[in-house]
Amino acid sequence: MDIDIIELIKYIFLGILQGLTEPIPVSSSGHLVMARELFGIEASGLSFEIFLNTASLIAVLYIYWKDIFEIAKNFLRYVFKKDRDLEATTDFKYVIYLIIATIPVGVLGFLLKDVIGDNVSIGFVGLMLLFTGTALWFIKNKSGVKRDGELTVKDSIIVGLSQCVALIPGISRSGATLVGSMAVGLEKKNALRFVFLLYIPVSLGTAILSISDIATDPMLDTLLIPYIASFIVTIIATYIGFKLLEGALTSGRLKYFSYYCFAAGVFSIMYQFIVLS
Repeated sequence: MDIDIIELIKYIFLGILQGLTEPIPVSSSGHLVMARELFGIEASGLSFEIFLNTASLIAVLYIYWKDIFEIAKNFLRYVFKKDRDLEATTDFKYVIYLIIATIPVGVLGFLLKDVIGDNVSIGFVGLMLLFTGTALWFIKNKSGVKRDGELTVKDSIIVGLSQCVALIPGISRSGATLVGSMAVGLEKKNALRFVFLLYIPVSLGTAILSISDIATDPMLDTLLIPYIASFIVTIIATYIGFKLLEGALTSGRLKYFSYYCFAAGVFSIMYQFIVLS
């Protein structure tokens, strides 16, 4: 199989872009639009974007596999063994809250599946980045006190609704849910965990429903090596992006992501009206 080096570099770049921007609150979908406009680089289709999103999912599963195992074990212990100690009860409720928080975006995403897409202008992405940056600015110094066992149904609904906002291209999913989690008073580490455990069911559901689309992607045969390379790079870049967000959140440097969103937003809007008009 002949390998087009330029094509390979393009897909590796897309993998790095997806990986880094998926966990940090700067919008991965928005950056794909920016890459398309600024460099003429774009994914071969929606199935490829879901393919890379699945790679990000693998990284998140790796990061939280111990938590997932422990929560699942306690959940099953609560349900089947009737052993309802504090730990089992807390994790049982935690799973229920994750389900509740997933329902709004699942329903809205299904109803709007033919409307939502990344076919938006770079100027629109810029406006949404300004919105994301403003939201991050308001919670940059917020330090909640709620732990997992103190979550409520109301909290999970608020975080779930905040995730719905991220259906708009240019709005960061991690940013929106992080703002929602911290707004309801979750402690930083617990907010981060809730945000990324909430990412799993939506991403996993999308991946499962799109298996046939990915398998029948007409570009898969000719671009198999670039696809594999971008997939691997995305996993690594997602892990790095997560660590960047974790470090910024725990050290009180969330404001730098806000600064970035403001700068990228202003640049995107100026590019739309000066270069493209």
